[in-house]
Amino acid sequence: MTTTGGLPDPRPCRIRRGHDVTGERDQDPTTPFYAHPTGGWGSLKSVLAQATKGRIQLGVLETLRRQNKPGGHMCTSCAWAKPPSPHLAEFCENGAKATLWDLTRDRCKPDFFARHSVTELRNWPDHDLEAAGRLTHPLRYDAASDHYVETTWPEAFAAIGASLKAMDPKTTVFYASGRASLEASYLYALFARLYGHNNLPDSSNMCHETTSVALKRTIGAPVGTCVLDDFETCDLMLFFGQNTGSNSPRFLHPIQQAVKRGCRIVTFNPIRERGLVEFMNPQSPSEMLTGRGTPISDIYLQLRPGGDIAAIAGICKHLFDLDAVDRDFIALHCHDFDAFETWTRALSWEDIEAASGLPRADLVEVADLYARSERCIGVYGMGLTQHVHGGDSVGMLVNLLLMGGNIGRPGTGICPVRGHSNVQGQRTVGISEKPELVPLDTLAQMFDFDPPRDTGMTTVEVVQGVIDGTVKGFVSLGGNFARAIPDLARAEPFWAGLDLNVQVATKLNRSHLLVGKGAWLLPCLVRAERDMQKTGPQAVSMEDSLSHIHGSVGRRPPASRHLLSEPAIIAGIAKATLPPNRHVRWNDWIADYGRIRDLIEETYPDQFDHFNDRLFKAGGFYRGNAARRRDWQTESGRAEFTLPPSLSALGAEPGEGVYTLVTLRSNDQFNTTIYDYHDRLRGLEGDRMIVLISRADMVGAGLSEGQRVTLVSAVEDGIPRRVEGFTVVPYDLPSGCVGAYYPEANPLVPLDHHDLASKTPAYKGAPVRIKA
Repeated sequence: MTTTGGLPDPRPCRIRRGHDVTGERDQDPTTPFYAHPTGGWGSLKSVLAQATKGRIQLGVLETLRRQNKPGGHMCTSCAWAKPPSPHLAEFCENGAKATLWDLTRDRCKPDFFARHSVTELRNWPDHDLEAAGRLTHPLRYDAASDHYVETTWPEAFAAIGASLKAMDPKTTVFYASGRASLEASYLYALFARLYGHNNLPDSSNMCHETTSVALKRTIGAPVGTCVLDDFETCDLMLFFGQNTGSNSPRFLHPIQQAVKRGCRIVTFNPIRERGLVEFMNPQSPSEMLTGRGTPISDIYLQLRPGGDIAAIAGICKHLFDLDAVDRDFIALHCHDFDAFETWTRALSWEDIEAASGLPRADLVEVADLYARSERCIGVYGMGLTQHVHGGDSVGMLVNLLLMGGNIGRPGTGICPVRGHSNVQGQRTVGISEKPELVPLDTLAQMFDFDPPRDTGMTTVEVVQGVIDGTVKGFVSLGGNFARAIPDLARAEPFWAGLDLNVQVATKLNRSHLLVGKGAWLLPCLVRAERDMQKTGPQAVSMEDSLSHIHGSVGRRPPASRHLLSEPAIIAGIAKATLPPNRHVRWNDWIADYGRIRDLIEETYPDQFDHFNDRLFKAGGFYRGNAARRRDWQTESGRAEFTLPPSLSALGAEPGEGVYTLVTLRSNDQFNTTIYDYHDRLRGLEGDRMIVLISRADMVGAGLSEGQRVTLVSAVEDGIPRRVEGFTVVPYDLPSGCVGAYYPEANPLVPLDHHDLASKTPAYKGAPVRIKA
């Protein structure tokens, strides 16, 4: 593992590490960090390196030119919004890497599987599995030889259908990755309910389900309230646990423009993430030639993991002292405010400082900024949601925004930043284990059947079902579920007990190698590829983080003539599984995806009115949000102030010798996809098996830089969890906090260690010990 450091950052952003509220809080320049702006030449070089390594197809530049624009394909990376007036290049570093990764010339053909057994492939690194190239043929697992072997689509559909018909539907799970289109997602959810279950978890269960539950409870809408125009008029943005530079770099464009017009930015994050420190726009000739970026955050506070509740409580406490509260808005629109005011005023600053890891002066300064602002937006990511009390953290941010009337008017709002490109949209069109969120009566009338009304399984419950044997069949529409879950090492041996494991995919990953008694690997098109059906080329659609719907058209030739689209694969399995129903017309729907959009419009008329007519509207069409209109669809009919049970989101304070593990994604990674072994924006490269720790904690624990250690879960539940082979790397972190990469550190996160309301795994707050 090598590191790239630099001189202390000369920019005016004040980065304060809150590991010791009585001591120094300046950043530690002796630990690795990236000394250059996010974006800029570093971004261009990184994309070029991936293009050179990835053996890309001819014509990929034309594909990138159209990416995220009307008439082009929508990026398969993050879900950030697409502006109505696109930039020359409307893609970021990670979006370009995702497209290059999809459009490689490398192929993973049947002869590859003839050379490599499944047992052998299980020992390959994640990167090497996907780097083998695009899957080209449908495959079935042959247990006698321990190899995947070529099959045909009719054989695959018939065998899978026969297996599903032989099972109790309640013992099967239909998982969906967040990349599947609205059209595929609608058909998939309909198939599950026609078959007889609501076991429809998706990747949201592992990241922003906390958002869906907390926002639904507090403001009556399960998604954020902002649109792009709000970032043009806000005068303050508060960021909590969101790594913009790596996870949603296109967001940096509106942030940069906001800063240039005078908007103030305050960031709360235990880890110093370069994207919210400084940004250089690669599309700005002046910035590229001068090497001058834009400082982003005015104040960057490195609080304790899980300290967001306490930090926000401190801001609110000072606002009450200032009487900087929009009491007219609260009287008209809010519920339980008096209880919140009483609770907040009673808090001691000593408790707030201890739980947040930040001194009172810093929180008072932020509160003063908030009090002077007229339009504030609260932005957050998984640093807020992936905790035992993640929902309470989201609720506290809602409290703060409500205090200033900062939800439901232009330039204000709450903005969760989603990861997968359509994970929010999948929930919108029916991928949900919660029947109360789906218009089941409408579906029953449209398709003449009795939908199941029982609650389905979440991700956590699915994994438990795999372990205890109650889950018998697993169908995965994309993704790498078995690698993304918590407690993955504990769960891995039990996948062999499944009667059926069906994986729809574009590239090989570890989930495909945990074969059950019947395992099938079904290759599909990527979004940039041409989807030809009986009526001609087809378009699909997806929803971005700001609730806008976008059409997407692939133009590249498919990687293999044997590939099918995701909707076609869903229909093929469904036809082989379900009895005939004259209202269910799989062939017609696959021949023309416009008919699927007609079904979506009929099912959700208020959100998808004139769906086909608006499919390619520049910037997408807005499906609406009641809370943005200050229509609070909560039990009380008002926006709810809530009281957290604890000032820490961790659930329990770490004991002696226990550290709080925060799992991280690198700059060369998207979820479980590892493009390369570089983490440029943190100044790290060459090894993913590293544990980051503050230099003070390293010395205090008697550890040395470069030492090999084992991380062990500190959860006392009788189940041993350990990962060996981490290298100690000193890093600028709060005391008591360590960082390690996801998914390598996932075995250390217990299955039962999750947000209490949503069951989102607590990947940002798991207690661990370090064993030398």
